[in-house]
Amino acid sequence: MRTQHLNTRGASSAALAALAALVASLALVGCNRNDPNKPANADGVVAQAEQSGAEMKSDAAVGMEKAKEAGREMAADVKQAGAQASDKVSDAVITTAVNAELAKDSNLSAMKINVDTDGGRVALKGTAPSTAAKERATTLASSVKGVTSVDNQLKIETGKM
Repeated sequence: MRTQHLNTRGASSAALAALAALVASLALVGCNRNDPNKPANADGVVAQAEQSGAEMKSDAAVGMEKAKEAGREMAADVKQAGAQASDKVSDAVITTAVNAELAKDSNLSAMKINVDTDGGRVALKGTAPSTAAKERATTLASSVKGVTSVDNQLKIETGKM
C-alpha cells in the first residue's frame, strides 16, 4: 500500500514563500541599477512581479491538484484494505459457525472435518461415515449466514454406507 503524508500547511507556506521571493526580487531590482535585465521603469517592475506571481500561483495550483489526487488514492487504498480485513474476519466467523454446526450433529461430531472458508465459499475436507452424513454436512454448512457456496470434498469411510 502506498502512503503519502500531506502537509496541510503546505499551501500557505508556499504562498508565503512566493510572497517573500516577490519582495526580495523587487528589492534586488531597486538596488542593482546596473543589471541589464532590469526593467527601465516602475511599470516594467510591476509587470515582472505580476508574471512571477502568476507563475507561482500556477505552480501552487499544480501542487494542490497533486496533493488532492494523492489524498484520493490514499483514501481508496485505505478503503480497500478495510474491505479485505473485513472479508478475513467474516471468513473466520463463518468457519467457526460451520464447525459449531457440524459438532452439533452426532454423526459428524466425531469425524475429522476440515473447514476452509474464502470469500464466503466453504470447502469441507475429511471423512464422513455415510453418504447421508456427507449430504447433511453440506446442508449444515449452507445454513450458516454468509456462506455463498459449499464444496463438499468429504470422502465416505470405507465399509460404511
